[in-house]
Amino acid sequence: MSTVRSDRIRQVAITLSAVFMFVATLAGFGVIGSRVEQTSAGALAADATLLTPATPAFSLWSLIYFGLFAYVAWQWLPSQAASARARAIGWLAAVSMILNGLWLLVVQFGWLWLSVAVIVALVLDLGLLVQALSRIPASGLLEKVLVDGTFGVYLGWVSVATVANITATLVASGVRPGDLISEMVAVVVLAAAAVIGWLLATRLGGRWAVAAAMVWALGWIAVGRFTGVLESTITGSAAVVAAVAVLAATAAVHLRRPAPVRA
Repeated sequence: MSTVRSDRIRQVAITLSAVFMFVATLAGFGVIGSRVEQTSAGALAADATLLTPATPAFSLWSLIYFGLFAYVAWQWLPSQAASARARAIGWLAAVSMILNGLWLLVVQFGWLWLSVAVIVALVLDLGLLVQALSRIPASGLLEKVLVDGTFGVYLGWVSVATVANITATLVASGVRPGDLISEMVAVVVLAAAAVIGWLLATRLGGRWAVAAAMVWALGWIAVGRFTGVLESTITGSAAVVAAVAVLAATAAVHLRRPAPVRA
């Protein structure tokens, strides 16, 4: 198969994946189905568990979707069709959109454990994608913002969403320890989220887009626990500490970079 034909197949596959994700998103927003927070007996609602972000946090999806659809248009540009970066991430991007849409459809049926498998696959796929971006420099500011920014935010958000998804599934499955134990477990899980943020910072070169999305999600977990129906000062404080730790890890990676040599 010629490289030109292979590139065209990849572009079409990415576009079809975006169409699938768009249709599934209509279900997730309640246009052709039930809103996510209303599915699975409310297991994914903002006040369902200690680790679910407050409702405003999910507005970040608007930015992610805008970036993804802009990426679909961008990858059709003649200058991008055969670029090394487009080839390196194209199929991973298509898979990420398919998994995104699949997650929205799975939760419509209340299949929470399957949704965990899907979101774990999604975060792994995005990790590989952003790692691929790290190996090949962006060709300009537009590409850096549109591609690196979009998938960095996507990865950061989904990393925290995975934690929330697993917790919600356990609670919905009947794992309901006492209040104090629940708070202690939440603190441990948030510490794990901070470690994930540190790993992403060190492995991916300290990407601010990833860190910003994680801090956004963790910050809204804190807001939900300080002001929401399901209050927990311990959990809220741990979420703040985790957010600061992610920022500190990302900043540390940048500070360790050697200064450019000047002639």
